[in-house]
Amino acid sequence: MDHFTSALLSIYDQLIVTDNNGTILKSIGTVNSLFHTVKSSNVGGSIKDVEQDLFSTSLAEEVMSKNEKRSFMQPSWQGPEMLMTAYPIESGAWVWAYKEIKDSYPDTSMRQSGPLLESKKPSFPFVIRSKPMLDVLHKMQMVCDVSATVLLLGESGVGKEIAARAIHNMGNRSDGPFIPVNCGAIPENLIESELFGYVEGAFTSARKDGAKGKFTLAHKGILFLDEVGELPLNVQVKLLRVLQERVVTPIGSTTSHPVDIQVIAATNKSLEKMVKKGEFREDLYYRLHVVPIHLPPLRNRVDEIPHLVQFFLQKYNTLYNRNVAFTPDAIDLLCIYQWPGNVRELENTVERLVITSGIPEVDVALVKEVLPFKGPKPTSLPVIDFLMPLQEAVELVEEQLINMAMEQYKSLKLAAKVLEVSQPTMSRKYKKLRNKIEEARFSPVNKRAILEEQINQRLRSVAAVTAAIIPAEEVISLQKNMNRQTSYSQKLKQKLTMIQEKEGVIEWVFIFIMTEDERLIHLVADKGFVIEPGEEYIGPPEMVNVAYQAFNGKSGVTPIYEDRYGEWKTSFAPIIDDDGNIVAIVGCDYSKAYFNSEMQRLRKQLNIHV
Repeated sequence: MDHFTSALLSIYDQLIVTDNNGTILKSIGTVNSLFHTVKSSNVGGSIKDVEQDLFSTSLAEEVMSKNEKRSFMQPSWQGPEMLMTAYPIESGAWVWAYKEIKDSYPDTSMRQSGPLLESKKPSFPFVIRSKPMLDVLHKMQMVCDVSATVLLLGESGVGKEIAARAIHNMGNRSDGPFIPVNCGAIPENLIESELFGYVEGAFTSARKDGAKGKFTLAHKGILFLDEVGELPLNVQVKLLRVLQERVVTPIGSTTSHPVDIQVIAATNKSLEKMVKKGEFREDLYYRLHVVPIHLPPLRNRVDEIPHLVQFFLQKYNTLYNRNVAFTPDAIDLLCIYQWPGNVRELENTVERLVITSGIPEVDVALVKEVLPFKGPKPTSLPVIDFLMPLQEAVELVEEQLINMAMEQYKSLKLAAKVLEVSQPTMSRKYKKLRNKIEEARFSPVNKRAILEEQINQRLRSVAAVTAAIIPAEEVISLQKNMNRQTSYSQKLKQKLTMIQEKEGVIEWVFIFIMTEDERLIHLVADKGFVIEPGEEYIGPPEMVNVAYQAFNGKSGVTPIYEDRYGEWKTSFAPIIDDDGNIVAIVGCDYSKAYFNSEMQRLRKQLNIHV
């Protein structure tokens, strides 16, 4: 056993030996920073409690039930990912071996994020652990080797400059300069000379030899315009010219010189709203808005917070020669804080705690001293707008709060903390809620809805294919000559009749147009259609509404409806010309009897009892 543990310690950071019930018999290793913050990892504790305290997933019980060696990654609440291997040994005991994986990037081998994630990563630390930020990274990788203008959007403090530096670092301009400019920090009377430079004698205080502007300094590299929404309108005109022509004219000069740059702009303002107010040039907005990348706020990347905390903790422990650790409860509290200042506020908080902590471990009490913690604010309040039994109302509010907490934090542990209940209670209530949802999903009403949607998908497809094979120019020509028989009307009538006969189950196929006062007019149909060309169709709202949606570009299928011709189900799809304009809609009528027979056939085929 000693040789076995010695061999494992040459590979792993920490070993925990338990009996077959998960009770800890021995804990040895390098005293990894994760493990010395929790008492549950001491002798006499439980491996299940260790998992609950340290990791976002609990796998020990499942592993022990299979009684076989297993290795997997365990994402920790405090930041690092741990490679964990469980070994069953003699007498039913277990060895749990942990190795910290020190990498600022997520394990992309199991994600379908494309080959770019493997080939291009910033060489400097750039913490990305959440799905929203993986999407951001993917867009950054796509723009880093081209010269397209990039507009970084997001709240203050989300890391827009870090993202800009990452694009520079990953791309083919990495050997060139990265020139940042804070457009909001430069006085209005100096911003033009800062950006474009000036020549000798351009103005009273101009240097003797003039000065190069930021555009010129960024030649062969990247110019980062932070807070671009703060630029004065007169400067926006000159910026637009540089972006369009890639030439710069210094103040006081009549000579322009070309610049080879990529421009990355950033703002926390809505430039679109500023354009409407006349505060930002519309042409410049579109010139900047070539590749917009939105960086999500930290409250939408909760799963990234522990990794960011760990990153900043290592940074400031090294900077200030400290050895501070955060307890799991402190990490949890940081995860459920709303972070109005985003990553910048989180970094400042970690730095402050490292500096001011008089003890080696930062706990919940210390975090509460530095944060104005008021708990998360729900995006919507539970509302009851009709009378019901009080207990039923309590259960309704409870269910909504549980759903909100799980949607926000994606974790039973964090949801339990924010709702101030124990984790077992949260687990039990959430399981009950999930069971309730599943039961509702497979209720007779919902089973019927699932079957109906299967049929609707097929009917939508038939309408869409029919619309695609109807030449739009023939429909347009027929509209111009509705009052007489033309070759177009005969050709379309034959084509629709052929489709109706080939399908065999369609009662009628027809084309409707819509007048300016939104009346549905029959244009042409198969040979058996009961409405005359040019006649208005007047029907029930459930049919007409789906027809109107098709005129807005959305194919759809009606519920069963009744009009003066019978009981039907109709699928609609738009007919679109080469310029993308909707010129008419095609409709396919199916009888109620056909629909019911299809429902019966599907029920038998899928063995579903409704």
